Amino acid sequence: MCIDTLIQQLCCTHWLDQAQWAALLRGAGAQEAKHLAQAAQAEAVARFGKKIYVRGLIEFTNYCRNDCYYCGIRRSNAKAQRYRLTPEDIFACCAEGYDLGFRTFVLQGGEDAGFSDDLLCRTVETIKKRWSDCALTLSVGERNRGVYQSFFDAGADRYLLRHETANEAHYHRLHPAALSLARRKECLWTLKEIGFQVGAGFMVGAPGQTAETLAEDLIFLQQLQPHMVGIGPFLPHKDTPFAQEAAGSTEQTLLLLSCVRLMLPQVLLPATTALGTAAADGRERGILAGANVVMPNLSPLSVRKKYMLYDNKICTGDESAQCRSCLQHRLSSIDYEWAVERGDSPLLGTPRTSASTVPAQSG
Repeated sequence: MCIDTLIQQLCCTHWLDQAQWAALLRGAGAQEAKHLAQAAQAEAVARFGKKIYVRGLIEFTNYCRNDCYYCGIRRSNAKAQRYRLTPEDIFACCAEGYDLGFRTFVLQGGEDAGFSDDLLCRTVETIKKRWSDCALTLSVGERNRGVYQSFFDAGADRYLLRHETANEAHYHRLHPAALSLARRKECLWTLKEIGFQVGAGFMVGAPGQTAETLAEDLIFLQQLQPHMVGIGPFLPHKDTPFAQEAAGSTEQTLLLLSCVRLMLPQVLLPATTALGTAAADGRERGILAGANVVMPNLSPLSVRKKYMLYDNKICTGDESAQCRSCLQHRLSSIDYEWAVERGDSPLLGTPRTSASTVPAQSG
């Protein structure tokens, strides 16, 4: 297949079939990647302007019941220093973030039974009352429909759940037998049915990944039509079974960001922390390849180095105000701007707002 023809088809129709995706990913060299990045950046600017939506990430627990082979907070990692923030800790992060211009908060954690679903619902309700003009995203893994519904009813707007890989055999290469791809996909469809803005995604360069498995990922995203897609390079962690595996490629990650932007023109697409860890200018290059979201850390400094999904994670020692200043400078250096707004998916129409009449507060 002619790579230039496939790129032209992708740009014009926003669609390729599985064999075409695999051919494009196998055949795209540096020049083709540059062409895709230029087209993806133009598509993002046409849809969103030069606004970058900023999400304040609060990593509130690193306890996890799962044992995924790639993850530094996996259950079997006895070297992990475990922690769990209190709701008051979380509210303090939100207060600081609000004053710094964040209008979306992301509560991310392992699948931690010690921070109960009821407590998380109450925490969500309080955040939505105190900061009623802000969106709230959850990323806490697999739950049943009833729990997801309770999160939504409490006020959560978005849910991030990376599918990691859409290929069954590859999924089992990355996860223990207790986890299943079918269950992960079922959760994503359920979240979408309930009404969440849904984010899926995958690692680039994960052990066992091929052009064919990546093509399956892209086909699954075409089918799911998520509001958000999070992809970043696989980065190994020293205390996991994948400690000696090679890291994913920055260049391939950028190529896939461009592909996702052109496939899903209205998607919210982060330039991830993992990409910024893999390359010093990774987040800037991600934006220039079609990304339009960044997710700096609002977690307390005391716990940032404990939420270590992979080695050498950036921004674990900077105060939130320092991160904001640094990020704003980085965006300005490539002629983009920090958007002080919720940044809801354009696929959503008019987003729901908090039913609370309590005005937004900074504390």
